[in-house]
Amino acid sequence: MNNNSNNWLFEITPKNKFFSLNFKEIWQYRDLLLLFVKRDIITVYKQTVLGPLWYLIQPLFTSITFTIIFNNVAGINTGIVRPFLFNLAGITVWNYFTACLNGTSDTFKANASIFGKVYFPRIITPLSVVISNLIKLGIQLVIFIAFYIFYYLQGDKLTLNATVFFFPLLIINMGILGLGLGMLISSMVTKYRDFSYLVAFGIQLLMYLSAVMYPMELIKAKLPAYGWIVEYNPLAYIIESARYMLLNVGEISIIGLSFTVAVTIIIFFLGLLIFNKTEKSFIDTV
Repeated sequence: MNNNSNNWLFEITPKNKFFSLNFKEIWQYRDLLLLFVKRDIITVYKQTVLGPLWYLIQPLFTSITFTIIFNNVAGINTGIVRPFLFNLAGITVWNYFTACLNGTSDTFKANASIFGKVYFPRIITPLSVVISNLIKLGIQLVIFIAFYIFYYLQGDKLTLNATVFFFPLLIINMGILGLGLGMLISSMVTKYRDFSYLVAFGIQLLMYLSAVMYPMELIKAKLPAYGWIVEYNPLAYIIESARYMLLNVGEISIIGLSFTVAVTIIIFFLGLLIFNKTEKSFIDTV
């Protein structure tokens, strides 16, 4: 046997670095990444009656519910944009974040059987969730565009903002933020199982603090004492900016978006750092 290690294609050794993001290794496992993406898309609705139609039903019914409760009952004004379309824009973008966060926050627990048998870069698993949810987002955006065109033909004064070309960057930022938070939560769940029960409640609470169903300026005007809670929420700036790009309502805060990008970078690298540390010993706790 030749002891020359140069004859091996790969050498699997424990990661000594506290922080590690090997893009070359991820690229080498790109076929596995695509396989996980396909799995995430197919298996979720494989044994359901309506299948992918749930991608359409959920945002539509949520938007209708928000329109009835927050606009018709509570009287929240959405300006020249119809409340349903206003809510649909916020829900569509918000759903991508929640799908990424929910899908990545259970990484170690859901994939323990795979992680314990074969080696591959563990980050591929949560990364596949973020990528696969882009397809779901694309389907929901098609529905939004359909209603946009319908209301435009009805005579509504709808205009796209020129900044709409930066909309993909907004989605990438939201995906990275969901990935970072998901890796943090997934690492905590390996030791504290009950933490996973708080995620669903936390996401619902966070939605109300992220300006999904109301303009940010409304909170500043109606509840100035508590407006800072929304203003320090990076997700609120993403939702508000998305509506500005798609519906030309509200405003884009350069300072707010800069704050959002900074928070996203910090959370992502912190999540990756803890994720790398947890993957060394998670098999003993899951």
